[in-house]
Amino acid sequence: MPAVPEGFAEAYRLQQSRYPEARPGWQPVHTVYVPADRFSAGTVTEWGDQALSLLKAHLAGPDEVAEVFGVPSGLAAVVHEMLLRKLSTEPVEDLRVDFEDGYGVRPGPVEDGHVTQAVEAIAAMHAAGTLPRRWGPRVKSFADGDPERSARTLHGFVTGVAGQVGELPGGFTVTFPKVLMEAYLGQFVSVLEELEGGLGTRLRFEMQVEAPQTLPFLRGDLNESLGGRLAAAHFGVFDYTAALGLPPHEQRLDHPACDHARHVMQTAFAGTGVELSDGSLAASPASDRAVDVHGLWRRHAELVRHSLRHGFYQGWDMHPSHLVSRFATVYAFHLARYESYRERVLAWEERRSAGGGVMDEPATIRTLAAALRRADAALP
Repeated sequence: MPAVPEGFAEAYRLQQSRYPEARPGWQPVHTVYVPADRFSAGTVTEWGDQALSLLKAHLAGPDEVAEVFGVPSGLAAVVHEMLLRKLSTEPVEDLRVDFEDGYGVRPGPVEDGHVTQAVEAIAAMHAAGTLPRRWGPRVKSFADGDPERSARTLHGFVTGVAGQVGELPGGFTVTFPKVLMEAYLGQFVSVLEELEGGLGTRLRFEMQVEAPQTLPFLRGDLNESLGGRLAAAHFGVFDYTAALGLPPHEQRLDHPACDHARHVMQTAFAGTGVELSDGSLAASPASDRAVDVHGLWRRHAELVRHSLRHGFYQGWDMHPSHLVSRFATVYAFHLARYESYRERVLAWEERRSAGGGVMDEPATIRTLAAALRRADAALP
């Protein structure tokens, strides 16, 4: 009987720990960023009301859904109904109170005051049942040279919410931007460890990939080296393309340079359980006229489809109008192939041909099953 190779047990243990290959669960389809000074307890409701008003004003029915978003006519009525229901019940799935680029640099007491206001708003939303399923702040980057400001904001935010609510509500995460040095990740984990000591809960965070300098230290064991605290990696399109020196009109989410960065992120975190999120469109309708609203929706839908085709199922939304094009495009993407995927999985399980000349491999079946689970989680 051949002997087990020396060191195999430890290597296999590391494989299972590092690449758990967990079944995909619920992941928000977007993250809404709101500058801290403009955030209030009514923000989510206001965004939903504005998006719903735009939908009712500029998408009279399924025919316009099909025309504006390129939704197959057979799915347009279903997507239209889903949009109305979603925007009326849960317009925002993931909320980030922004103390970084969208907020800017303010005097210390001013930012402290906005932290207090944000805490009160979060507590009020929790009490009213309007706090999104995922939520939290985006703090300043250590790359700005002032880690104390970043840590102070996070500390005030977390302890303030926990103090007012009695605990830190579920779904909390914090976004850590512009990670130009790998050492900053470990240092930020130290901030989390110190903070969570008085909370009785374990804190995780999201990192942002916003610079070409970040790509070289993305790797499969990165989350393991951070004690499993890295929950997600979000791509930042505008800082990234600016750092590469791309001209302003080419600083867009579907530029080939961004495709490269996303593929590096996918390669590094494949199988690790670290979620991936794409970036945003920094534009809103030029006016309230249908031609401008439709134009914005078409462009945003193109970018959302681009992300989905590349395996990025989450992105950033920066304006209420984006909610309409985000949800419409996501729903159409998942619905378009749902039944065909389902039939192929059933055929495999029943050991029969799926028809159409399809010869599925086990890896393909796993991918199909994962796509169905992802669709079930995303559809309202």
